[in-house]
Amino acid sequence: MIYNRLGKTNINVSKICFGSLTMGPLQRNLSTIEGASLIEYAFHKGVNFIDTAELYETYGHIKEALKRIPREEIVIASKCYAYSKETAKQSFEKALSEMNTDYVDVFMLHEQMNELTIRGHYEAIEYFLKQKEIGKIKAFGISTHYVAGVLGAIKYPEIEIVHPILNYNGLGIQDGTRSDMEEALKAYHKRGGGVFAMKPFGGGNLLGNINQCFEYLEAQKYVDSIAFGMQSFAEIDYNVAMINGEQILDSVKSGISISEKKLQIADWCIGCGACVNKCDHKALTLENGAVSIDRARCVLCGYCSTVCPEFCIKVY
Repeated sequence: MIYNRLGKTNINVSKICFGSLTMGPLQRNLSTIEGASLIEYAFHKGVNFIDTAELYETYGHIKEALKRIPREEIVIASKCYAYSKETAKQSFEKALSEMNTDYVDVFMLHEQMNELTIRGHYEAIEYFLKQKEIGKIKAFGISTHYVAGVLGAIKYPEIEIVHPILNYNGLGIQDGTRSDMEEALKAYHKRGGGVFAMKPFGGGNLLGNINQCFEYLEAQKYVDSIAFGMQSFAEIDYNVAMINGEQILDSVKSGISISEKKLQIADWCIGCGACVNKCDHKALTLENGAVSIDRARCVLCGYCSTVCPEFCIKVY
């Protein structure tokens, strides 16, 4: 496995980051035992980096995995939507408690749009920086779907890591092209920032061109690590082999599906529109009491399902 330093931090991570969103209740809804087994398996394949978030509800899976993996040998990144000292404290203490850990290696603000949103959340940032001073956080960062989010991070040296959408056709980037995001990330990396990318397969929409997905990201030398959502042992084997340049066994190929996943809305949807308002990608519209999906814009994050009062949205 390839290992890189996250920017100028002292954090060394595997080229593959285990994205835990897809195994949680927003998608596959694996039990904590099942999820922990995947994390442990990936760890023994060389994956020492895992990404989670308060929203994902996968802290319990990581807590169970930490019963099997030495805490100091795995790097955990998490994120939240805190905007004040109080909300930051609540989210951070929840992370520590629910994962049963004394520290979080990388803590981030979730889905920052631009310099203005970063500034608007600065009270929360100050709280996280104080936690860094006392050793409970090793590095602070942001996640973003926006080129402007990366450009905003450049102006704040305390933002040591960015976690942006990046894939070969730019699916999910909200305010520009793939080229725009590349240039912003190169500038951020040159400043010394660490980069770990998300949505390498566009939430599953690009799996029909999986080789192109890998080839593109491998060529982006400013990317320190790539977060892959993984739901099975076969997916772990496949991604590790691809990153390591190893031959993919037929048994591994037969264990994964490269068909496109889709967002599904059940027929008991009441047409309340909560999911439409939640979707930053503008992939959902409400017409005549029914929700329509623009699959060209949907990145299958599943965030819309968190606000559905009828629990009728899933990714399959």
